[in-house]
Amino acid sequence: MITYPRKTIKSAVTFEGLGLHSGIPVKIRIHPGSEGIAFRNGTDRVLARPENVTDTARCTTLGPVSTIEHLMSAFAGLEITDAEVEVDAPEMPGLDGSALPYVVAMCQAGFEDIGSREIPDVYGRVFLHDEQIKVAISKGTGHWRFVYATNGRWPVEQSFETIDTHASYAQEIAPARTFVLAEEIPMIIQLGLGRGLDESSALILGIEGYKNEARFEDEPARHKLLDLIGDLYLSGVPIRHVNVVAERSGHRNNVKAAAMLAQSVGSVKSD
Repeated sequence: MITYPRKTIKSAVTFEGLGLHSGIPVKIRIHPGSEGIAFRNGTDRVLARPENVTDTARCTTLGPVSTIEHLMSAFAGLEITDAEVEVDAPEMPGLDGSALPYVVAMCQAGFEDIGSREIPDVYGRVFLHDEQIKVAISKGTGHWRFVYATNGRWPVEQSFETIDTHASYAQEIAPARTFVLAEEIPMIIQLGLGRGLDESSALILGIEGYKNEARFEDEPARHKLLDLIGDLYLSGVPIRHVNVVAERSGHRNNVKAAAMLAQSVGSVKSD
């Protein structure tokens, strides 16, 4: 069995901005919690679990709230197990395109231990394979790797790897921003997506290099790992207790893998 501390934030934190895709003004408030991680929009309260995901097209939608992956990633990186997220719009804010604003604010609020939780060990290997897409999860110590590939278009292939995801999360993963291929921008505008982002909050990948300043040389691979961490945390399994290798995976397969991981460890018991 794996026993790990349950943790929440000491005081509420608030964010305001524009929905990442919709551009709709949104205010969210993250409250201390004691009953897992849940998102609330009006009277709807939805637990952050794979079975409650309602859409995975370009983002992860949990119940009525979309683009939850950056905040879920921050929760995973900070090992927060319990929180209540109050949202007044159908989508989370884009902020700076990364998980860093969430990490900074919650660290400033401080943390509180609220007991412990127990789950079975991940004995078998969880493996998802869909053509060129792979997600492999095994019992481990927080060694994660993501391979981002573009089928011959620059940058062709990038990878980012860390042997201790929890220790490196705040400095090496959380700041990595969402990105877009330059040739896809007209289509994205036509579809009404990405309205909450600009050149400071989205990295643009030209055909020969970055069109704006990157925070890391391999920022796309780091951001894909950021998303993967958030999606897999829907399983409830702490990132330090598994090793993960993923190639070309997006939200749809990430959430499938989270469901497989949740099933492999079964029920969760709290004290």
